[in-house]
Amino acid sequence: MNLLQTFPHQDPIAKAVYVGVIACWFIFAGVFLARRRPPRHEETRRDRLSMLGIFFQALAYAAVWTLRRQLFAPIVSMPVVVEIGVGMATIGIAAGSIWLVMSAVRTLGKQWALAARLVEGHQLITGGPYRWVRNPIYTGMFGMMIATGLAISHWIAFPPALVLFAIGTVIRVRSEEKLLRKAFGQEFEDYAHRVPAVLPGIY
Repeated sequence: MNLLQTFPHQDPIAKAVYVGVIACWFIFAGVFLARRRPPRHEETRRDRLSMLGIFFQALAYAAVWTLRRQLFAPIVSMPVVVEIGVGMATIGIAAGSIWLVMSAVRTLGKQWALAARLVEGHQLITGGPYRWVRNPIYTGMFGMMIATGLAISHWIAFPPALVLFAIGTVIRVRSEEKLLRKAFGQEFEDYAHRVPAVLPGIY
């Protein structure tokens, strides 16, 4: 039995969007895992509360990956022209999010870490994507969650995913920026005053 017989009601536009977003995930994973690890540096300070934020963000991702709709179907019924526009936007969000995350990781270099921490010789990074938002990795993660939801999730996944991701992101931002305020004082305050945390105009 071929794929067309297995999914007789598949929508070609939805299928293309699905394949495109999944391809973006593979590119993201491949580039991220293949990146050269910087030399280990002595950690000077860590805030373990950020791990709670990671947990909530993981729950948000679990919602969009598990509360799924029929394979290769649009998220809601819509005219073809609208579906094409939504599909193009979805792929654009996914591709842009990958670029943003990878650009941020490269800009951070040795200072990148999963949990909030400071390392020996830590610097306040304000260049690259950090010119636009203080936490571009979280912006990119949010974009990938939205793109994944539009590509594979039932619409009912969005409310819990958005709430969980918002909680996790606020926890992580506050945890990490508490360390930066202690380390850089007024320099960080000035930076935070002129650059939004995650989403310009929202947070």
